[in-house]
Amino acid sequence: MSLLKRIESARPGAGPAGPSTPGLPVAQPTGAGGTPPPTSQQRLMTQAPVRESFRDVKFRIQSRVIQDLDPKLDLSNQVEVRRQIEEIFGKVIDEEGLALTRAERVRMLEQITDEIIGLGPLEPLLRDESISEVMVNGPRQVYIERSGKLELTNVVFQNDDHVMRIIDRIIAPIGRRVDESSPMVDARLTDGSRVNAIIPPLSLVGPVITIRKFSASPFTVDDLVRFGTATADMFDFMRACVEARLNIFVSGGTGSGKTTTLNVLSSFIPNDERIVTIEDAAELQLRQEHVVTLESRPPNIEGKGAVPIRELVRNSLRMRPDRIIVGECRSGEALDMLQAMNTGHDGSMSTGHANSPRDMLSRLETMVLMAGIDLPVRAIREQIASAVDLIVQQSRLKDGTRKITNITEVQGMEGDVIVMQDVFVFEQTGILDGKIQGRLKATGIRPKFVEKFEVMGIHLPPGLFGFSY
Repeated sequence: MSLLKRIESARPGAGPAGPSTPGLPVAQPTGAGGTPPPTSQQRLMTQAPVRESFRDVKFRIQSRVIQDLDPKLDLSNQVEVRRQIEEIFGKVIDEEGLALTRAERVRMLEQITDEIIGLGPLEPLLRDESISEVMVNGPRQVYIERSGKLELTNVVFQNDDHVMRIIDRIIAPIGRRVDESSPMVDARLTDGSRVNAIIPPLSLVGPVITIRKFSASPFTVDDLVRFGTATADMFDFMRACVEARLNIFVSGGTGSGKTTTLNVLSSFIPNDERIVTIEDAAELQLRQEHVVTLESRPPNIEGKGAVPIRELVRNSLRMRPDRIIVGECRSGEALDMLQAMNTGHDGSMSTGHANSPRDMLSRLETMVLMAGIDLPVRAIREQIASAVDLIVQQSRLKDGTRKITNITEVQGMEGDVIVMQDVFVFEQTGILDGKIQGRLKATGIRPKFVEKFEVMGIHLPPGLFGFSY
């Protein structure tokens, strides 16, 4: 009988008990007038003991494999590591005399290999291209996001220490740390996926890991048009905006697809320009030749040595950039970003958390005030109105789909108010079978900066804005 079948038969309520263990007395059924039938406790004592679960066997075999591995083995040489693991695994299985089916043997070897040179139980989830996010809520609860919807998986860890080992394996290569004195960390995987970890005492459910996965090949315009995120006309317009060196903010909620859209917009930048990207955890996937990637640094164990986004933005101005791309503005760096946009660094881009284009402008005001400089609100608004040309609003709808719901021009100031005008919008018409119905359409308003397109030799197709001009 295979190991899995034996596990099933050993579970309570899994059917009739298997053969008794040799050497243990077995109660025999009696006829009429014989001895009374055995009690349930006596019957339990005469059955075979519960055998190890697949997981317990795997951990035991894994310990022996790790013990027998060459301690001088270079773990970066994955081909040699896998060869040694497979060789030791086969030897240990034979010594243990385990009756494994071929499928069980392959699965156990794969899980042990993932544990030694990968991220353990998370590896199968990271290999699944249909999964966009992985959320570990302590050792016993792992959720994934697929097609914008959350699903609970059957993946579990041994205990909190097991989760901590995986966190350490993620952050060690980039020189970051997490412990009681610094219980939160941002990091990235080798493929660019973004990782956040938070541990006790801040987390009461055990160590928590959140991984925002990114495709090995970035999404293209065709992909986003196919997904229904935006129309081809909208991307034609945004391509013209990037080529005309307009300053663009992509706004939206958490998980709405801001970074994906920023990646696509960045792909429109000509290849002969010098691009400086600035992020907390490098995740932008630019394909141009001349890209300088900067990453902020958290404080060391003594609380010193931190290099925030704001300092990198200021430094980037001395690096002769054609474009500055900040992965996300969260604080005082917004002031430096606006000043850069206003002082000859046209064509810069960033993202921010906001529920609408108008909210994005309010957030920018708040972030400028967080820089600690006492400026009148009107002066801040004038800076924003002068610096920002376009806001692209990204939303994740209730059915899990992601759409660009507004492309909005910032037209300038009227009195103390920043004037805005939608160029494209998503118009919801209803819900059918749980799916939101609607259409992405032009508003019929021609942006003021279209004249700049024509001066630069950028010609948009007639009727793009809903009319011919």
